[in-house]
This record gives sequence, structure tokens and C-alpha cells, in this order.
Amino acid sequence: MSSASCAAAIRGVEKHYPGFALGPIDLMIPNGCIVGLVGENGAGKTTLLKLLTGVNPADAGSIALLGRAPDSPAGRADLGVVFDDAYFYESLTAKQIGKSMAGIFGSRWDSAEYLRLLKQFGLEDSKPVKAYSRGMRMKLNLATALAHHPLLLVLDEATSGLDPVVRGEMLDLFLDFIQDENHSILISSHITGDLEQVADSIAYLHQGKLLFQEDKDTLLSEYGILRCGSDDLARLPGDRIVHTRRTNFGCETLVKGREEVLRLLPGAVCDPAGIDDIMRFTSGRDKQ
Repeated sequence: MSSASCAAAIRGVEKHYPGFALGPIDLMIPNGCIVGLVGENGAGKTTLLKLLTGVNPADAGSIALLGRAPDSPAGRADLGVVFDDAYFYESLTAKQIGKSMAGIFGSRWDSAEYLRLLKQFGLEDSKPVKAYSRGMRMKLNLATALAHHPLLLVLDEATSGLDPVVRGEMLDLFLDFIQDENHSILISSHITGDLEQVADSIAYLHQGKLLFQEDKDTLLSEYGILRCGSDDLARLPGDRIVHTRRTNFGCETLVKGREEVLRLLPGAVCDPAGIDDIMRFTSGRDKQ
């Protein structure tokens, strides 16, 4: 995929800290798509998002953000960002924050859209941030990220702390955002069920390495959880087996190529694997 057809292109990016190394990472965010970024705590998801958005510089590799460098003012103007650990000063009200954002974004800031989003999210603009719950603060961050009409949204755990009804509203909003194919989203989340609903592709970051970025529908149809005895498992080609957990009752195995596995083992139980299953089994493989 060429960089021209992507909202963002990360190639060979690395970042090194004492005791942790990220990369090298190759990740594409196609125009008009939602890319879900998953991984365990400490896998490097937030580090990668901060490299992409120019918060921190990369030690190696290249990043094209909307065709520009991450620290380009023009590129940042087209970027909407919500980080899990970033909030506004607690003494400010939503109305005061809107005025501050207008000063930052100038003509790009849409005050009417900001007020509409506050109303949609049920946020009183006269209340100080310290009176907001965690979920309300996340919605405030999202309102400020959207009110200057960005082309790319980068979201770090943006649905975390929200109840199921509000999360559903957020997911609908994300789907509406990308409808014209000029907008894109990169969202990291531990709520993999949300990503299974809205993401076009899934990127799995594990211990600082990007293990894969695959089309979500292909991913969910390809992987399966096989439950069988050791003799049946031994009949499978090794390249179909990702990781096996052995118990007193048999084997539970993450396999790739579910249809082929069912063809080779007629009558076997091989349920579709979710994103959580794929992460859980891959993590277990590394612990062996």
C-alpha cells in the first residue's frame, strides 16, 4: 500500500527506553478506515501513538502523517487526538476550554460544532472539569478533538470508562466520521469487542513488536479455537498451530486456517477465535 493512499504511514520506526524497545514497526492507516491497535499493558501502544502524533520523536524510521512530518503544524491541524492520560486543568469549565481551543485552532475551530457535541455527550459547559467523572472527561476530550474537523483521529482508550450505551454512541460516531472516505481513525483499546464491531483492520502489538496488521473480517474468520485430544492434534500440519494449552481434559489450541483444520479433522470442535483469544494464546506461547 502506498503512502499516498494512507492517512498515516509508519515505516521501520523504533523507540528505545531503559528496559523497553519498540520496533521496528511498519503500520499503515488507510484513508477511510478504522485501524484498531491492541496489545497487553506495556506492549508500547501509547508510545507508538505519541510517536505518530509528534509528541515524542522516533529514534529510527520514518512517519508520514497526512503526507507530512508528525511535527508539521499543517499536519497537526488536521489531527484530532485523545490520550487516555491527558486531561485539561481541573479548574476550567468546558466553555473556557472551548475559548482556549478557538485561540489555538483559529478559523479551524467550529464553536457551534463543539457546543453541539457537548450537548450530545450530556456535558454542562459551566461545570469545572474536576466535577466530571472519568467517562465525562473522556467525552470532553473527544469533543475538543472533533470540533476542528480533523481528517485523522488518534484515540488512546477513548471508550474506556464509558457505560455500554454511551460506548455504543461513540462507536456510531466513529463510523459516521469515516463515511466520506477522507477521514480515518487509529484507536487503541482494551475493549476488543468494540474493535470487532467497528474496525476495518487489527494491528497487534506485543512486547514492542507488531506481530501483524490484518483485515479484521479475515482475521476473525481465519483463527479458531480447536478442542481435541493429543492424537487428533498431531494430525495437523505444524503451520496451522499457533499455540496449545494442555489440560487434563485434552488440548485447547489456537489454529490458523479454521476451515482447513475442520477439513482435516472432521467432527472436531473448532470455534471462531476472537481478538482476546488471539492475544491470550500468543501471550501464553511466549511464557513457555
